[in-house]
Amino acid sequence: MNPASYRARGASTAVATAERAPALPPDYGPLAGLRVLESARYVAGPWAATYLGEFGARVVHVEGPPFGPPYADATRTLRPILRNAATGAEVSESWVQYSRNKLSVGLDVKRAEGRAVFLDLVRASDIWIESSRPGTYDRLGLSDRTVWEANPRLTVVHVSGYGRTGDPARVQAPSFDLTAQAFSGYLSLQGNPEPAPPMRSGTALNDTVTGLAAAAAALMGYYSAQRTGRGQAVDVAQYEVFFTLLENLALDFFMRGVVRGRHGSAHARLHPYDVHRAADGWVVVAAPTPDAWVRLRDLIGFDDPRYDDRDYRLAHRTAVDEAIAAFCAARTRDELEALGRARDVAVNRVLDIADIAADPHYRARGMLLDWDDPVAGPVHGAGVAPKFSETPGGVWRGAPWLGQDNAAVLGQILGYSDERREELRREGVIGSFPPRGSESHSASWSPSGA
Repeated sequence: MNPASYRARGASTAVATAERAPALPPDYGPLAGLRVLESARYVAGPWAATYLGEFGARVVHVEGPPFGPPYADATRTLRPILRNAATGAEVSESWVQYSRNKLSVGLDVKRAEGRAVFLDLVRASDIWIESSRPGTYDRLGLSDRTVWEANPRLTVVHVSGYGRTGDPARVQAPSFDLTAQAFSGYLSLQGNPEPAPPMRSGTALNDTVTGLAAAAAALMGYYSAQRTGRGQAVDVAQYEVFFTLLENLALDFFMRGVVRGRHGSAHARLHPYDVHRAADGWVVVAAPTPDAWVRLRDLIGFDDPRYDDRDYRLAHRTAVDEAIAAFCAARTRDELEALGRARDVAVNRVLDIADIAADPHYRARGMLLDWDDPVAGPVHGAGVAPKFSETPGGVWRGAPWLGQDNAAVLGQILGYSDERREELRREGVIGSFPPRGSESHSASWSPSGA
């Protein structure tokens, strides 16, 4: 499908008119009233705050100098870049998708005046999320103890590659999504068997999953603070999040001495559970339970009774795999899905983004969304999940340009006078970088995902 035709196909929208969005978030979602301060960078920490913001939390993103390109947060310029055809302004696609619904303040916390402003933001927040290397904020004079002196109920969420304690050399080592995939053990399970190399996830999966875990941890800490009146710190290590999601990998080793390896697209313990080529693309076929196997066996006409024993089937995969492969190769993806639904067999095409763009289920559930970005203008991307029946999440505006909300946050939230804000701006404590034609690219908000 031509990307220009997406909107003509009735995709769900998050914006209803061309009016300017409110300066502060409207009241919506299950987290309405929650106040989040975020000073994180590069996907994992920022995504945690974005996720909370998509469900109604007020998120203030603080970003230090330089107050302009190349920016302290490299996500703003991460390739590929979107260019606004009307204004010529440019912004990263990743920033557009992962930083929407936030308020942006350009603030230099390395200066005493900037730290004073930051502590005022702490006082006006329930949760603070950051993702620097351990010890960074201690050296800046903004340790956990310092912020708790300003706000004893604050939940502090520290996101880092290896955590804040442990082997000192490891704690201070640089980390990205790929290094977390490797150190967690996840990468050792992905790809074809030796001697083929491990294969990384096709997206920054560790970053985004870590962001979800950090968002959940932030809410747990907030709940605890509501009960006890005391805040606490949450230490989110990227590798640990993935390690805990690797099923029974640790038990396999410690209880049975098994070092699990790579099995390509197949599964080590479940069969049939694999990818197969159809006449016009790829499908997955999954029959991991006894009842599911019986239905698949009958569908493909496989009648050797020995294979009804799960252990025998696992040890002698080839005959079943060949039968499934032949069945799939002779049929289109549409035909295979229809047969699967008719016989209650889990057969599903492997969708790429072009398939997703044309899929009626994605559109019906609001997972293809229009919104206006303050820099890129009208955009079309991923929607909001999960769905709440009474207080749906949504996109009330796009990802902010640097310092877009200096006046709103410092004036309306912190109560600073115009004179004080101007003094902070003049001294370089706060800053901004409006894009060309930035006077009106926001749009009014309506909830999505109901």
